[in-house]
Amino acid sequence: MPENHAFVPASAMVLAAGLGKRMRPVTATLPKPLVRIAGRSLIDRALDRLAKAGVRRAVVNVHYLPDLVEQHLKHFTGLDIVISDERRQLLETGGGTKKALDLLGNDPFFVVNTDAMWLEGPASNVQRLANRWNPDEMDVLLLLASAAGSIGHEGEGDFNMTPDGQLSRRPEREIAPFIYAGVGLIKPELFEDTPDGPFSLNILFDRAIAAGRLYGLRLDGAWLHVGTPGAILEAEDYVAASAR
Repeated sequence: MPENHAFVPASAMVLAAGLGKRMRPVTATLPKPLVRIAGRSLIDRALDRLAKAGVRRAVVNVHYLPDLVEQHLKHFTGLDIVISDERRQLLETGGGTKKALDLLGNDPFFVVNTDAMWLEGPASNVQRLANRWNPDEMDVLLLLASAAGSIGHEGEGDFNMTPDGQLSRRPEREIAPFIYAGVGLIKPELFEDTPDGPFSLNILFDRAIAAGRLYGLRLDGAWLHVGTPGAILEAEDYVAASAR
């Protein structure tokens, strides 16, 4: 399929509301998006990637220690930042994104987890996702990392992928080669007929699979999952070694 070099989504949903329970005690007083790796916070790294690719607006949801996240974001100047307030109820990845749809607009948008970071290859992986997007055949396009070669990840993988990029879930009691790298492109109309309140984006991924419209793109570079205190140290070491 030819790449669509002209398309870059204007908006991105940046998921920053989670409790970060697996990263305690670090997150007892610090929201997970503000954890620093090699001197830069996880959320700033995500916003940097989006701004470099040409995204103009980031909608950031807040719930846990929200004042700290909001104060931190006042100093970010790379793109326009809009807060989606979830102080009253944590809505999970799907419910939080659904709440912010009016802020994200009517066109496809990026969804980004702040606990996933990566070291780029020759090109921007966010831009590569935009280049690969084909709305005629896709409802969702996910950035995928190799389950075997990722830093800080333990598990059996999430997806199998066909040569043309179509995704299916890992069958039970089997191993799959790819994991969701925490960045995706999604059509807003997929949120029609979704639950009110908290729900996971996995509901939408499964709907897209059922329709044959969930696709993936393999990350070019090194993916790091920063989900535990030990993973912070592992990521610090990896980034330092890569800079040598």
